[in-house]
Amino acid sequence: MAISDFTLFELSMLFRKKQFRLITSPESFLSDVERRFVVLPVTANIALQAYELPSDYPKDPVDRIIGATALIEDIPLLTADREIRKSRAVPTIW
Repeated sequence: MAISDFTLFELSMLFRKKQFRLITSPESFLSDVERRFVVLPVTANIALQAYELPSDYPKDPVDRIIGATALIEDIPLLTADREIRKSRAVPTIW
């Protein structure tokens, strides 16, 4: 299983905004995520794909990088984001 490196950033932002609680520290949680998943870096192809996503795909740069990573790496995106799913630009699981 793999995640975009931007997923780690997005998780850290969710901690900061207190979107969910942890029974451990954010540092421990993120380290655990790194151990359990392959963390995929942003490449030139991913950056270009993020730019080329359709206009109905969310404008948030983090969402675009994560979606583009899923497309380039040919892996479905696990997301609860309705706007991403509604766009049908990226195969999703939820």
